[in-house]
Amino acid sequence: MAMLLASLLSPSPLPTTTTSSTSPRAVRLAPAKPLAATLAAVAAAGLLALSPATAAAAAAGEAEFKVYYGTAASAANYGGYGGNASKKDAAEYVYEVPEGWKERLVSKVEKGTNGTDSEFFNPRKRSEREYLTFLAGFRALAPVGAVLDNLALSDVGLQDQIASADGVLSTERRDGGGQLYYEYEIAGAGAHSLISVTCARNKLYAHFVTAPNPEWSRDEAVLRRLHQSFKTVDPAGPPLASS
Repeated sequence: MAMLLASLLSPSPLPTTTTSSTSPRAVRLAPAKPLAATLAAVAAAGLLALSPATAAAAAAGEAEFKVYYGTAASAANYGGYGGNASKKDAAEYVYEVPEGWKERLVSKVEKGTNGTDSEFFNPRKRSEREYLTFLAGFRALAPVGAVLDNLALSDVGLQDQIASADGVLSTERRDGGGQLYYEYEIAGAGAHSLISVTCARNKLYAHFVTAPNPEWSRDEAVLRRLHQSFKTVDPAGPPLASS
């Protein structure tokens, strides 16, 4: 009995645990970026990737342009100027052309019938183009609606585009010298056009920039720059700067 009582009262041996003597490794972590900076970077990346306007503006900024000097010479004087450089002193109008676009040779017959004076096109898509027509005998612009209707009379493509458009946007502006310009934007079913019309030197000048809708979506910023670059040259003004 005494032995049984002794066995119950004796403390049981505790289980032993083995500890490793290996020291923990130090791991160096890169400092965390502030949350605000991280969110701003993500937002900016998203805007650049998703915004077509941003991409188009960047494309226009990266593109290179040259200045075309137009003489608006009559059909009788067709071919009287050799090369773009010799036209600068006699230029009646100027506009920008993207590097890489090709000039289409305007025939004497075409110049005499519909007044086309110059034309350039994108070799990747010939229907993406920029051109100018002129008519003599105009001292001032007619009402804004009448001018566009008269231009369409000699341009079947423009007639079709106007007929298929949901609407035509027309505005008026004056340059630094007070000269009046009519500007039109036509969003047709298959193409988009920008037109600028003005009168000077007793002539009516009409500058066209047009492109099929897929090319318009891709090149809108460039095409708008071409449209805005057109202006007539004041014969009493200072000499034109070199491009």
